[in-house]
Amino acid sequence: MTSGLWELVLTGIWTTVQLLVFSALLSAAVSFAVGMARTHRLWIVRFVAGFYTEVFRGTSALVMIFFIFFVLPVAFGWQLVPMWAATLALGLTYGAYGSEIVRGALNAVEPAQKEGGIALSLTPWQRMRLVVLPQAVPEMIPSFSNLLVELLKGTALVSVMGMGDLTFSANLVRLALQQSAEIYTYVLLIYFAIAFVLTRLMRALEKRLKAGVGKDTGTFSATRELKRAQTTGVGGRVA
Repeated sequence: MTSGLWELVLTGIWTTVQLLVFSALLSAAVSFAVGMARTHRLWIVRFVAGFYTEVFRGTSALVMIFFIFFVLPVAFGWQLVPMWAATLALGLTYGAYGSEIVRGALNAVEPAQKEGGIALSLTPWQRMRLVVLPQAVPEMIPSFSNLLVELLKGTALVSVMGMGDLTFSANLVRLALQQSAEIYTYVLLIYFAIAFVLTRLMRALEKRLKAGVGKDTGTFSATRELKRAQTTGVGGRVA
């Protein structure tokens, strides 16, 4: 390929990376907000969060891109630039999947841990921030890693609205050179390289988060001591 065509591909890679970062940030925010709402004590909050999850999880990401980019301008009279329309569509769609990851991890935390927070007179937000999330987040990382790779592959959908991502740029190069096998082999390798880097970063993050979190191995446990104090009436630790 000529330098001009390589520059076109590199521009497409940069656009894909930008879209991935923006969509991942929005998806993470939606995942935690909706996932935590799914475990809220008020049924109306759980209902709204569940309704959102079912709607966006049950619709096509491609159709959602079309809806936000082509339907909303007609319905409401305002137009998003392609980058933000794609970010909104992908972030909301994959955020619905991520919310189930968050909900499952929060519910997997042992009830005794939450009861220990109650015994310490922590507010619901303090229990969530200090007790539940530090134990639940490390368990979310493997699933979020898979979802992030799926999001990377989902960014290729934005090529249908003429956005100059990697897939769209590669198709232009293919039309110019008439070399489908070579061009799409390059594209597959580029997507694989980005996904490989993402999975390694997520694995390192998982290892770091799990470094200070583990099962009780016989060492001092605040929850165990609280339960022993409640049953025996003795509050101190004995040697």
